[in-house]
Amino acid sequence: MRLSSMADYAVVTMSAAARHCGGARVSAAQLAEETGLPVPTVQKLVSRLTSAGLLRSSRGVGGGLKLARPAAAISLADIIEAVEGPIVLAPCADDSRQDCALDGGCAVKPHWSIVGGAVRGALAAVPLTRLAEQVQ
Repeated sequence: MRLSSMADYAVVTMSAAARHCGGARVSAAQLAEETGLPVPTVQKLVSRLTSAGLLRSSRGVGGGLKLARPAAAISLADIIEAVEGPIVLAPCADDSRQDCALDGGCAVKPHWSIVGGAVRGALAAVPLTRLAEQVQ
């Protein structure tokens, strides 16, 4: 199992934004500079993260980006799902898909949602505050 680059970059971007928590608003360009990510990538991520309700954006003088809620109330799972969609480990565990040839008699299918729930639970247990800490 591996996260996409965009999900990884979203975590990096949100961690940088969290380090500004409580301070002045930050721009996508500032986040790009702090993270080393290209500005267009950060702008795309900011759009997704804002749509998911994790960032709040305002225009004009004093505008920029802020976390939409406290960093402690945003989890690693929230960030990943904002970019990737629901955390589903196998296609058949996604109730919206019905394209598995084994769907009718598969004995494993009922277990994928349990495993996926455990993975999501582990990711949900990691708050953004922990991700934003500077490791020495």
